[in-house]
Amino acid sequence: MAVGGQRRRPVVALYERIADAIHDGTYPPGSTLPSEPKLAAELGVSRPALREALLLLQEDGLLSVRRGVGRTVNDSPPRRGFEQLQPLDALLSPVRVRALLRSREEPTDFTAQHLLAPAGSELRFWESVLVGADLAVALSHEWAAPEDVLERSHPAFAEALAAEPAASMLTVLLDASRSVALTAHSHISATLLGRRRGEQLERPADTPAVLITQVVRVEGAPVLAAKHMLPTGAPALAVLQSG
Repeated sequence: MAVGGQRRRPVVALYERIADAIHDGTYPPGSTLPSEPKLAAELGVSRPALREALLLLQEDGLLSVRRGVGRTVNDSPPRRGFEQLQPLDALLSPVRVRALLRSREEPTDFTAQHLLAPAGSELRFWESVLVGADLAVALSHEWAAPEDVLERSHPAFAEALAAEPAASMLTVLLDASRSVALTAHSHISATLLGRRRGEQLERPADTPAVLITQVVRVEGAPVLAAKHMLPTGAPALAVLQSG
């Protein structure tokens, strides 16, 4: 979905409400939505705004229009993707997280830039492979901000990390953030795996891949930075574009 401008943000919020209702089963696959007047009344919105949101949902493959029936939920609506902050292992499910490395390291150029980590500080670093059906589908590198930053910004996250659970770092962060507001920014680009990452993912070095960089913040303070590598053959990752 491509939308832009301040004027259309209420439509985006309405789109999200209806999409959430579809994905949580309020409107299951194959069901018919209430009529426009009834749905507008239920949601407390204007019919023009509702109509625009419904058209966008139709464009994105969540709804279809059936003559004489109305708007129905598609049998296989697209899974929610990077429009919500979710761990990669949840988005690519079913996969399992296989830990390759759990260590501490000094800042690199990447972490110094994205975590604002000063020289000489120590960052917790997790390297993991996501495995589905005995095939490696993604490689994740995740760093947490220095301990003193976490203690000020998100002490529950610092405490949860210390236990080093068998999960992605973002999963740990989300589980520790039930009452903490998080914001995130991701960047997606195309690349090649290279030799080392190819070995870890059991693919040739020249395998095309998608590189996702991700930064998560608490009240503006970066607490997690990550790089995710998805090679050719990885499960599809749904992406919603909004503005």
